[in-house]
Amino acid sequence: MSTPVNESVGAVKRPRRHRTLMLFLVWTGAILLVFFIAAFIAGNIFLHRAGPILKAKVVETLSTRFDSRVELDQFQASFADGFQVSGSGLKLYPNHLDTNEPMIAVDRFSFRVFDWHQLLHTPIVVNHVQVTGLSIHIPPKDQRANMPHMSQSQKPGEDQSHGKIEVLVREIDVDQADLVIENGKPGKLPLNFVIQKLRLTSVGAGRPMQFHATLINPRPTGDIDSEGDFGPFQEHSPGDTPVDGRYTFRHADLSTIKGIGGILSSDGSYQGQLNHIVVDGATTTPDFRLDIANHPLPLNTKFHAIVDGTNGDTYLQPVDAWLLHTHIIAQGQVVHVAGIEGRDIRLQLTVDPGHIEDMLRLAVKADQPLMTGQVQVHAKFDLPPGPASVTDKIRLEGSFDLTDAHFTSDQIQSKVDELSLRGQGKAQQADQEGAAMKDAKKNAAPGRNGSQDPAPAQDLSATATADIAAEMRGNFTFGSSKLTLPAINYRVPGADIAMQGVYDIKGQTLDFTGAARLDAHISQMVTGWKSWLLKPVDPFFAKNGAGTFVPIKVGGTTAHPAIGLDFHHKDHDQKQPAPPPAASTTGR
Repeated sequence: MSTPVNESVGAVKRPRRHRTLMLFLVWTGAILLVFFIAAFIAGNIFLHRAGPILKAKVVETLSTRFDSRVELDQFQASFADGFQVSGSGLKLYPNHLDTNEPMIAVDRFSFRVFDWHQLLHTPIVVNHVQVTGLSIHIPPKDQRANMPHMSQSQKPGEDQSHGKIEVLVREIDVDQADLVIENGKPGKLPLNFVIQKLRLTSVGAGRPMQFHATLINPRPTGDIDSEGDFGPFQEHSPGDTPVDGRYTFRHADLSTIKGIGGILSSDGSYQGQLNHIVVDGATTTPDFRLDIANHPLPLNTKFHAIVDGTNGDTYLQPVDAWLLHTHIIAQGQVVHVAGIEGRDIRLQLTVDPGHIEDMLRLAVKADQPLMTGQVQVHAKFDLPPGPASVTDKIRLEGSFDLTDAHFTSDQIQSKVDELSLRGQGKAQQADQEGAAMKDAKKNAAPGRNGSQDPAPAQDLSATATADIAAEMRGNFTFGSSKLTLPAINYRVPGADIAMQGVYDIKGQTLDFTGAARLDAHISQMVTGWKSWLLKPVDPFFAKNGAGTFVPIKVGGTTAHPAIGLDFHHKDHDQKQPAPPPAASTTGR
């Protein structure tokens, strides 16, 4: 039971407890206020001092990781909106390389850690890094043993906890990157990769990274887009670094290579190691052309190649191409040449099946090709480096076999038909063919019957009924825009012709000499009294197993050829071996 005394004591104790609680709250608030004021002051001091402290730590870490002297011009840190760092003028000079060039240089960089608590964990996860102006200079192969060791493996006696920070970067964006790989061979230029934009993801020491790069190829000028996986980087043997991915090459202007033209597109994939990359792809050029003729033709290819990414040398195994209707297989190499800018292209070419008209359209200025027909070619192709035009530098040497050949010029084809018919002893038919052609030409000539108006166009070939196909085979060399044929055999029914000479593609001029072997005697090639008159001389022209053997020459141009006898070379031509027998050819 309470008493007045007890109630009075309780009343005194309650205000004292209240005052004690209030005093506690006041002191607590004061202490917290002072703490926050102190924290604010410390924060300001830290923000001013964190930059130099972190800069020193970054320099120490980079110096230890890359075993290099490190220069860092500017460095700033901020805790606003996460932890942010930016800097400029970063350069790394390897301690054990005799060079004045930095191995790694960065113009400007910045990165952010969205949650600064991540700085307290290992590995430190950096969300995004922005780099502008990255340059990496890889020394020659014989000096790479002295390159910095960049892996995470601990060396004997090394304090792993000192100076090293394990970092994982989720994403790196690079604007304007330049990778230079020296080859160390006298006269050989370094391999230089210039990349406009590069994105790397999952970047960390000792692990592969994903990349997406866009760049402008210098020659032929075009846009390359490539993505894939690279690494882990093998710092002491960069050529062993794994790489794989896919690429697209668009709007490649072939006219930036002197002598050719067209717009090329290509798609493909690659995999392997940097010094042995297997590339499979395809190209499409709807308007490929040579400047010597400037006749665009579609060129489509599929290729399998081995590329040495450390020096740019490429080995084609093979290229499977179609030039309009002509199938071309090429195998060979595209390699650097000491002291000369560019690459030497050396290939073995096989054309089968081929159409001679496709090849002539590509190489000859005339509106229509000289002839049509099926052709097989085996040749060595060499395109040396240098500033000259492709058509002036290209060298070819090989053999060909042309069948079912017809000249597109009615004038030339009519002479071929007449030669074949007279060689078979069909003189009367040859006379009829010749007369019909003359009449057609006379009727088609402008201003006939005194008129100055041109005659309507007329197809002269419609008057010819023989239209005899020919065969041609032989060896050739091509260089300086001239096609040299040291030994060719031309055959039509009734006649074999062995010739040699030069065709100047730029001037479209012909200069050939040789000998014709005809089955018929000379008296059988004409009709009427001429035949009787020539019978006594048949034995003089029947030589070397032929009914008639005569020296001939071909000159003039492809548009206006001049074909005739060449008794000036008679003795020389008689010493020529007889042409090998050819398969019989029928008219079409």
